[in-house]
Amino acid sequence: MQNTSHLLMIRPAHFGYNVQTAANNSFQIKGDQTGVSESALREFDDLVSKLQTHEIDVTVVEDSPEPHTPDAIFPNNWISFHDQQTLCLYPMYAPNRRQERKPAVLESIIKKFSVKKQIDLTHYENSMHFLEGTGSMVLDRDNRIAYAGISPRTDQLVLEDFCRQLNYQPCVFHATDERGKPVYHTNVMMCVGDRFVVICLDSVRDAEEKKSVSDRILRTGKEIIPISLQQMNHFAGNMLQVENVHGEKFLIMSSAAYYSLSSAQIEKLSAYSRIIHSALHTIETNGGGSARCMIAEIYPGN
Repeated sequence: MQNTSHLLMIRPAHFGYNVQTAANNSFQIKGDQTGVSESALREFDDLVSKLQTHEIDVTVVEDSPEPHTPDAIFPNNWISFHDQQTLCLYPMYAPNRRQERKPAVLESIIKKFSVKKQIDLTHYENSMHFLEGTGSMVLDRDNRIAYAGISPRTDQLVLEDFCRQLNYQPCVFHATDERGKPVYHTNVMMCVGDRFVVICLDSVRDAEEKKSVSDRILRTGKEIIPISLQQMNHFAGNMLQVENVHGEKFLIMSSAAYYSLSSAQIEKLSAYSRIIHSALHTIETNGGGSARCMIAEIYPGN
């Protein structure tokens, strides 16, 4: 099942610019930090409210002030949920992001949703190999494909271990920004929906890799909706398709992403899902992540 109506979001205690992640996240921009945490909270609450208004189930867990975790708002990097009530934990590049795996968060989840199996990949941190969850991988859950752009945060060794344990096939490529730097997370350049894929193919410079990725998508029967590098820089690849409790499809994105799209792109996407967008400027600039990064999907009862 590609989509779920159950989402996990972490309400940050002290959101802010994370120096430890800035080394390889070119989307982060440090500005005046005055009022940043408060602005991020307003943006977070506004997005949660919009989702709940459309009858999408959101489990909100409050982050704790200690230890200080400035990127706690992005839980999809350290945890993911899968069929057969499986939970997976991931090795994180930044030491202060490893502290986001807080027992209180896991306890809140287990209270609400049954977890029968846990796959722990965090030991790879000891050998400096990383895979940051559904940031590093964009999953086609129906076709069991894990799309992954290799970067300092996405290691092929760990990816292949994930795929072995959860019965996925890896589709590996290299994506770079306009300066030739690796795109730090695959989910900023690509979104897989139930019948479509939004992807910045311009970021995949190698012609053979670009053809391989395109062919792999087309073999699944999904429509490719391409976005430009400029649109990727506005987080147009950082979308997530979900459904509400009635099975209606929605596509979540930031307002920056939405307003970067052409009318033709919006028309195509709207044919598949109703669009929900929300202003996330503070979170996007200081955190270098957007709407999809803020959400971990939960698949209960499978």
